[in-house]
Amino acid sequence: MQNYKIVVLGDSDTGKTALTMQFCLNCFPESSYRKQAVIDGHPCKIELLDTAGKDEFTALRDQWIEGSEGIILLYSTTSRSTFERVYGFYDQVLKVKDDDDECIPMILVGSKSDKLSEREISKEEGMLMARRLKCDFIETSSRTGINVDRVFYSVIRMIRQSRDGEMIAYERRHSGSGRKVTNCIIT
Repeated sequence: MQNYKIVVLGDSDTGKTALTMQFCLNCFPESSYRKQAVIDGHPCKIELLDTAGKDEFTALRDQWIEGSEGIILLYSTTSRSTFERVYGFYDQVLKVKDDDDECIPMILVGSKSDKLSEREISKEEGMLMARRLKCDFIETSSRTGINVDRVFYSVIRMIRQSRDGEMIAYERRHSGSGRKVTNCIIT
């Protein structure tokens, strides 16, 4: 069974814990969770780190990012400030990963999509930010469970694609073809 380590990043009160608990335990709210799943016919062990959104946890967050294979950038559709802070988390990921050639499996997630009357961020704004960050996008509701599994399954598929690309590059380097793979395209 393959292991996948994913970090959930976002400002305070964006729903990081709720999203993680809904996915792992099928319940509404810990900092670390594990879940086993079968995705596309492949058994997986998923380790999720639910990071604290507060600035005083920046150093610890750096360690978690460094050890992760996939990133979930989370904002609340009911809070403009959490949306605007996504860029800071994104910059932190790029700084910590520190490799221009590395493809970081990442998805932008708008949480609390069920709270229509409290919405401050349109779906179109989320899609535009995802294009700027060059990552996938989805809106979820941890309360109703809508798209929760889809978020994590998408990141795992991206991680698999990244791992497959690394294996191909390794095989090419050692087969004498001389061609180096440096780009990663996630669709």
